[in-house]
Amino acid sequence: MRRARTQAITRSIARRVPPPDPIRQGLGEARALVAAGADEAAKAAYLAVLRHDPTARAALVELAALCEASGHRSAARTAYAQAVHCHPGDPTARVGLGNLLAEDADMAGACAQYRAALAAAPGFAPAHQGLARALAAIGDPAAEAAFQAGFAGHAVSRQRYRGTGPGVPLLLLVAARGGNVPTRTWIDDRRFAVTAVCADFHDPAAALPPHALVVNAIGDPDAGAAALDRAETMLAHTSAPVINPPHRVRATGRAEMARRLAAIPGVIAPRMRLLPRAALAAAAAAEDLAFPLLLRAPGFHTGQHFVRVDAPADLAEAAAALPGETLLAIAYHDARGPDGMARKYRAMCIDGIVYPLHLAVSAGWKVHYFTAAMASQPGYREEERRFLDDMPGVLGPRAMAALAAVAGRLGLGYGGIDFALTADRSLLVFEANATMVVNPPDPDPIWDYRRPAIAAVLAAAQRMLARAVPSEWRAGPAPIAA
Repeated sequence: MRRARTQAITRSIARRVPPPDPIRQGLGEARALVAAGADEAAKAAYLAVLRHDPTARAALVELAALCEASGHRSAARTAYAQAVHCHPGDPTARVGLGNLLAEDADMAGACAQYRAALAAAPGFAPAHQGLARALAAIGDPAAEAAFQAGFAGHAVSRQRYRGTGPGVPLLLLVAARGGNVPTRTWIDDRRFAVTAVCADFHDPAAALPPHALVVNAIGDPDAGAAALDRAETMLAHTSAPVINPPHRVRATGRAEMARRLAAIPGVIAPRMRLLPRAALAAAAAAEDLAFPLLLRAPGFHTGQHFVRVDAPADLAEAAAALPGETLLAIAYHDARGPDGMARKYRAMCIDGIVYPLHLAVSAGWKVHYFTAAMASQPGYREEERRFLDDMPGVLGPRAMAALAAVAGRLGLGYGGIDFALTADRSLLVFEANATMVVNPPDPDPIWDYRRPAIAAVLAAAQRMLARAVPSEWRAGPAPIAA
């Protein structure tokens, strides 16, 4: 009798208690796994939620952010796009997708996403910030108003920390207007609790966020001179170690570096002149410019606003297509080999040591890895593999000595050098600065040969940070600089 009554009560309670919500339960499990640093298990948990409900906004947005943080940009873009499709008024999803489009140089697509986010949430600062950067990248004068809307009063942001214990507080100085060192792949968000400060919008008299270590990610003095000046003023009030101090970065502008490298034996540094737009025609008429030449708007990267001008008659039209009041006139050096292909090597300089990063082979004069012929040509990949496995053997003693001298002249904890190799084994240096990105290769097995070299560079950068952490923080939390 008692057993029957107990069963009846149990059935009555079961009828009153709702069954577990699989979405809420799955999100809780996924978030716990993220907090524990179990990224792959967390991704699986988010995907399990999406099998229950493919439109679950939180699962889509959080999965996208996790994929982006772990370097899986294609998966992140797919998840953000699905979130936008299912929730077109969600500003976070719009901005996430816009940021990835901007990284892929699709500025029109990025602007569309940022504007849609602002239509849904007019005061959403990340959307104003993304729009400002995208407009600046295409030289749109409307960028300045967007910068003010996005960064005035929003100069400080705490980045997501995914560690299980107290993180080492790291102050990351950036420039709102771009030209920053990419740090996502080597500042470990499970070890460092990062606070980013846009120096160009931060009151230099205000107290700095608590920190044990500083990374100055303002990497392009041509684009971020004002931000570097303000960062230097800010850092006068801290005793914490600084990676890439502003005064060293300031000496790495394109024209300044070309001048500093020109006297190094075994180095060819193309002559560069920073000229007011109005002075170009007079310089050409006075035969002060040799053709063909390269014309570039300072402060832009990845080939943006960078053209070849073959004859004086083409100069005015080429200059008119570039933004800015001053332009860089760069002597053109033919970097093609006997096979008619141009080769651009990249080496990274991390804490005083030079590491090979990649070789790009292209039929065009403007060589970038993402537009080169590497994916379609096994022979070029084999050539790159040899460089990555044996940089001294491929370059030879003369070029290696020149490369070491350039790295020493660069003088940064984190930086890189893009160069070609001439017939006499001289180093034709295209640029040497801090703004070099180290991206993990795509998962396709054809890129497996690249993974050890990239891992070595990232590990070196992480060791550099670990060595810079004050000793009192290496065993656990300690007093912090302010």
